[in-house]
Order: sequence, then structure tokens, then C-alpha cells
Amino acid sequence: MKYNVSENIKDALAKLTGDAKVQEALRFIEEDQEEIIQKQIELTLIPAPTHQEGKKAARLLEMFEEEGLTDCRIDPYGNAVGIRRGTGGGKNVLVEGHMDTVFPLETELKIRRENGWIYCPGITDDTRGCASVLSVIRALNAAGIQTQGDIHFVGTVQEEGMGALKGMQYYVNRHPELDASVSIDGPGFSEITYEATGIQTYEFTFSGIGGHAAGAFGEVANPLAAAGRAVAKISDLKVPEYPRTTYAVTGAFAGSYESIHAIVNKAVILLNFRSDSQEELEKLRKEIFRCIEEACEEETARWGKDRITYSYRHVCDINAGTQPSDAPIVQAAMAIAEYLGCEEPELGHGGATNCSRALEAGLPAVCLGGGADYDSKCHTLQEQFKEEGAFRGCQSAFLLTLLCAGSDIAGSVIE
Repeated sequence: MKYNVSENIKDALAKLTGDAKVQEALRFIEEDQEEIIQKQIELTLIPAPTHQEGKKAARLLEMFEEEGLTDCRIDPYGNAVGIRRGTGGGKNVLVEGHMDTVFPLETELKIRRENGWIYCPGITDDTRGCASVLSVIRALNAAGIQTQGDIHFVGTVQEEGMGALKGMQYYVNRHPELDASVSIDGPGFSEITYEATGIQTYEFTFSGIGGHAAGAFGEVANPLAAAGRAVAKISDLKVPEYPRTTYAVTGAFAGSYESIHAIVNKAVILLNFRSDSQEELEKLRKEIFRCIEEACEEETARWGKDRITYSYRHVCDINAGTQPSDAPIVQAAMAIAEYLGCEEPELGHGGATNCSRALEAGLPAVCLGGGADYDSKCHTLQEQFKEEGAFRGCQSAFLLTLLCAGSDIAGSVIE
């Protein structure tokens, strides 16, 4: 079914794209692609694992200052921040990309550029997002366009893994003046992320007495066996295909080669589960805890001598969330994608991006890709970035920022 865009949004985009300054800015973004790629490469070569983004943040902040942003700072959480003040009367918009990558500090970061592709860990996710943020600033400056609302340009920290989108969470929760949020993350041009997948990650620790592998046999229950029972039970859980709901045991730790002939006194499993529905997420959480408790009871009953107990640590908690698929910011993003040449832009269901934290804070929000549609092989050492058509991702972010912040050319579409 074809997505419908309201006449108001169509008119606002037509006014915007019919303006000479906006056309100048769009041309500039295309012509500036090599400069933006050079900045993207420079930032990619600065290691920035989650919780260790400081050096990249410092350089991105310098880039913000070089582009004339005001109020430039590293905030208390580590986000790199610069503001472009508006003339007043519009909406305040956050435009962000996250600075952290999934690769350890010792990962070799070496650029290989050939046949229209750039290869390097972190080149796309999400260094391209940070470069796209810079592209929007440079286009506004080059064309001399003033927005009505203030624009907060931010390189966020702790998006990946154990970071759990907390840099974004910190920023949106401490800036109530924000009216909308535009995230840029990864590749893609045709899909608009407007929802949030709920994510929970737990660490479960099973505890017992432990003892000699043979000498204590029959005398003690085995925490590792309890963990195994729990994994088997969880693996048999049925979850709905829609709303998409998933789970995975992502780690198991117990014993060592030094204690290879011992019954462990502790075993740990890590568990990640997700759903596009908060209700389904909570149902699954209850089922998982039931499995854990039953596993402890069964292992305890099997030997009848001592008791297996468990404790847990809640590592990550992101609420599932959505907004109307016809929210003005979503309509605007879809209309822009079509204007820039995407024949059939799509709404992405769910999503694990910083958009999730913006929605959680009650902001109209979307996440856009930073370029053309391709497989970036992100989160692998073979990560790659496609140069052809990449500027369109920057043009998309530029136009959406203008439609949200408002200008003398076309007011804000945000209600």
C-alpha cells in the first residue's frame, strides 16, 4: 500500500525545494562529498570503543568550532555538542550521530579505498552519521540559510552494546527545550526508522557450594547444570513473529582449565531479549524468570543436599515505543526520500537506534541512513562504505532538519 503524505507536508517541501538557497545547499552537499568523506575517514581512524570515545569527541568538537557553532562543549556525559542558534519562533531540533564503535582499542584501523568503496572497521557505523551531521552544518553555512529554531548538533556516546543508548538518553532528558530529533546511523536511504524496539539484557548468576568433581559428586548440586537447564528451558520458549520478538543467550561463563576437575560454585549466563511491543517484552521477561527459577529448583531437587540460588544484574533496559506512522516528522522523511529519488521509501518496523531514546523522551523522532542502500557489513572487520550516491543521505538529513526547525522559506511541520 502506497504511503500517503498530507498536502501540508507536500506544500512545505515544495516551498523548501523551490527556494534558490536550498537548491544551492543541495548542490553544495553533492559537490562537498569528498570533503565530508575525508572528515569521515579522519574520524574513523580515531579509536572509539563504547565508554572510550574521548579522543573522537575532542576532534569532533574542534570540527564543530571550525564550522562556527556556538556553545561548543563536551557535556558531563561525554557527548560532543555544538549549537546553531535560530532567529526565533521555530522548533528546536537535535541532529546527532553516535561516536562509539564496537571495536576494541587494539583493532587495526587502516583505510583501504578502491573501486568506489572504503573499507575500515567503523567507517559506516556510525562515523558516517557524525560526518553527515557535519555535512548539514556546512550546507546551511554555505547557502547562508537561517533556521527559526535552534539546532543542537551532537556526537553522542555509548550507543553500542553495554552503552545501551545512554549518551542519547542523557542528552534528551536534560534538554526539555528540544521539540524533535533526527538521528543518522549506518547506511541506507530508502528506510525510515520511526519506532523503538524494546531491549533488555540480564546477567544471571547461579550459585552453590561447589566441590571436587568426583569427591563431591552426589553431595552438592551443580550451578553449571542449573544454568544448562535454564538455557534449555529458555531455548524452548515460543515468541510471536509479529510484533517481532527475539531472545538469545549471548554468553556463558563458569570454571577454568585450572579447576577442570571441580564442580563450580558459580555459573553465569548473559541473556538478551527484544520486542517491538513493550507488552510482549514484559511477558517474555516473566517467562524467562520462570525458567531460571524452575532450573534452580530442579537442580536442587535432583540432589536434595544443598540449594542452588540465583541472582541477577539488569545490564540494559530500553523501552519499546512508537509514534503514529503518519506523524508529521515521519511524513516529511518519507516525502524527502521520494523527492531525492527513492521510488518506494519504506517504514522500518522497530529499531535499535538512538531514535529509541528520543521516542522514550516523548519527542517526534526518526533515524535516517547516511547514504545509499547497501550492505555495510557493520560490526565486522570487513565493514565497508559505498561512495556512490552517499551525498543523498546528507541531503535527506539537511532537508528534514529544515522542515523540523522551520525557516522563512517554510515553517516547521512539527506540531
